[in-house]
Amino acid sequence: MKNLLQPDLVLGKPITDLTPEILNSYNLKGLILDVDDTLVPKKSRQASDELMAWLQEIRPVTKIWLVSNNFNKTRIGGIANTLNLPYLLAAKKPSRKSLRQAAAAMELRFNEIAMVGDRVFTDVLAGNRLQLFTILVEPMFDPTLLHRDYPIHRLEVKISQLLGVTFPDHQQTSPPQTDQPFS
Repeated sequence: MKNLLQPDLVLGKPITDLTPEILNSYNLKGLILDVDDTLVPKKSRQASDELMAWLQEIRPVTKIWLVSNNFNKTRIGGIANTLNLPYLLAAKKPSRKSLRQAAAAMELRFNEIAMVGDRVFTDVLAGNRLQLFTILVEPMFDPTLLHRDYPIHRLEVKISQLLGVTFPDHQQTSPPQTDQPFS
């Protein structure tokens, strides 16, 4: 039996490095995307130009839904409207309910859909519980911040490893450490 915390793919990079070729190689036709730190930094209300360009590249090959644990309809709805994507909020991941709703709306089989997120204990666990393909990505960060620290992500990775999850050596398992701007 598969470890429910084990992602099917550890991208080791932000979501914008997820290419149509990768999706096609796994026969994926639908994406359920987390929002906070997967698409935009947690406090941000705007999508980056890089994310907008990525969506233009991905849209022709896949159906996309946003599913967020965030309750802030103004923020999540605003992001979804900017991206022109359907969304569900207050998902309570790792609950499967919202993922089921998004999958049903896509009219695809579970094995054709990937749950993509930056968190093991919410995104990966929820996707695996529904038997979706799961992709763990590095969190998006606010480029105006000099210090990027994701202790929750590092803790999740450590606990996951203690529970038997493996992360390939050639892919990142924790957010990159930043260099100080002045030596």
